[in-house]
Amino acid sequence: MTTLQDVLLSAIEIELQHQISRLATPRLQPLHDMLTYHMGWTGDGSGRSTQGKRIRPLLLLLICAACGGDWNAVLPAAASVELVHNFSLIHDDIQDNSAKRRGRDTVWFKWGMPQGINAGDALFVIANSALLDLVHSFDAELIFSATTILQAACLNLTEGQFLDISYEKRVDLTMEDYWTMATGKTAALLSACCAIGSLLGGGDETIRDAYRNYGHFLGLAFQVQDDYLGIWGDSALTGKSIASDLVTGKNSLPVLFGLEKKGAFAKRWLNGSISADEVRGLSDQLETEGARLFTQNTADQLTDMALQYLRSAEPVGDFGQELFELTNRLMGRQG
Repeated sequence: MTTLQDVLLSAIEIELQHQISRLATPRLQPLHDMLTYHMGWTGDGSGRSTQGKRIRPLLLLLICAACGGDWNAVLPAAASVELVHNFSLIHDDIQDNSAKRRGRDTVWFKWGMPQGINAGDALFVIANSALLDLVHSFDAELIFSATTILQAACLNLTEGQFLDISYEKRVDLTMEDYWTMATGKTAALLSACCAIGSLLGGGDETIRDAYRNYGHFLGLAFQVQDDYLGIWGDSALTGKSIASDLVTGKNSLPVLFGLEKKGAFAKRWLNGSISADEVRGLSDQLETEGARLFTQNTADQLTDMALQYLRSAEPVGDFGQELFELTNRLMGRQG
């Protein structure tokens, strides 16, 4: 049975392929191949599992339609936000020296760092070009407003990544530092997706503010959930080793909580690098000191805030119902 989400995801994929086809020329075919590989369409292991969840464009389309707009008309904007997200992933992989993403070689590892940087840049330029395709359905003022929202989010994304990198190896970070980083790195783009969807869907200023806040708190909840899974997640389900966050010294929310407690975990953390065989004991120690429960409760509270703003936006029809269901699924809730 084809669901509403299936219909939207299929349309998103077609639009993404259309946008990236700008580079489908004989001379640029190798660059096009790099992008289609990263997007999960070509190469060994390609398929739905390597394409990502497409959450950002999906939210944009659902919100547009839940405001009474035509989701087909905003497909270029949906593609734009997803391409920005994927640009950031390619550059993140380079900055993190990550050889794998979703079980496959990363673009830079497969084609080299210089071409990896260029592939990420290409996605960023195509993302901005895609927004201009809105000219077929919207006036210049709305397109300018949507572009302004996205560019502000891109700057916040870069700021968040800067902070994330600069936080490595620091031992003096506070919770406030963490939230500043998470707002830029994760929440900014999600908030922009929701703001653009409501703007192009015809929502008034109050509705747009509600959706923007919904995306903001959902993004923060995502980041906290990711931090939780990075220590206590099931590797078979997440595709990520639970040893990586502690071994790499990531200053995640559970770690900062443990440092504030100044207990056994903090003493070991401040004493130097963590080896893989220490991970289980340290994660257990974090749990004993209350970090696991704190992190889960924080994710729940942020999700509740997101849902509160979503309710205040009063999304209509099947698209509105799908927004609530999608939010609950993403955060591991049953409803």
